Amino acid sequence: MTFTCPIEIVQLLVSPSHAYFGRSKDGPAADVRTQLPSSVEVVTGKGIRGDRFFGVQAHTEAAITFLAVEAWETAVAEANALHPDDEPWDGDVSVARRNIVVRGLELDPLRGEDFVIDTGDGPVLLRGGRPAHPCAWMDSMVVDGTRKALIGRGGLRTAPISSGTLRVGPGVVISPVPLDPARAALSVRRAQPLPRG
Repeated sequence: MTFTCPIEIVQLLVSPSHAYFGRSKDGPAADVRTQLPSSVEVVTGKGIRGDRFFGVQAHTEAAITFLAVEAWETAVAEANALHPDDEPWDGDVSVARRNIVVRGLELDPLRGEDFVIDTGDGPVLLRGGRPAHPCAWMDSMVVDGTRKALIGRGGLRTAPISSGTLRVGPGVVISPVPLDPARAALSVRRAQPLPRG
C-alpha cells in the first residue's frame, strides 16, 4: 500500500561549498556562491549536481537535506518570542542551508523509508535517513534560541536512489507510510535512523 501526499517545494538550495564552519562568532564564509535555482538535477548515489555534498563518500546516505517550512517558521517564531524587545528576525529559510524546503510534508515518518517525490518531470526515489540536526550557527545567523527551537524539527537527510529533476512548485510525495501535513511543524525526538524492516 502507498500513500500520496500533495506538497509544494518552496525553495531549492545548491552551494558548492560550506558556508558555516569554524566558530560562529567569526561569521560565515564570505565567498560561498549559494544558488536558489528553480530546478535541480538529482543523480543516483551522488546527490544534487553542483552541491557541496555531491558525490562525497561520507555523505552518500545523507546527500540531500529536506526541511519543512512549517517547522522553520514555528522555530523562528518561538525564538523571536524569547526577545520581545528586539526587532523580530524575518525568517529567511535559505539561512537553514537545506537543499529542499517543502510545504505540506511530515518528514519524520520517512526516516528509514524509500519514498518518491515528483514535481512534474517524473519520479525521483529517495531513502529517508537520519535527522538533519540544527547547528549552533542558527543562534548567530537567526536569533538566540533558534537552534533549541529547531531540535527535533531540523529536517531529514536522504539518499538519492534514482536520478531526475525536481522543481520549485507543486508536486506529490508517494510514501509507504501515511503522512499528516498538519504535523509538519512538530518537534519529534527519538532515536537516530529507524531500522529498515
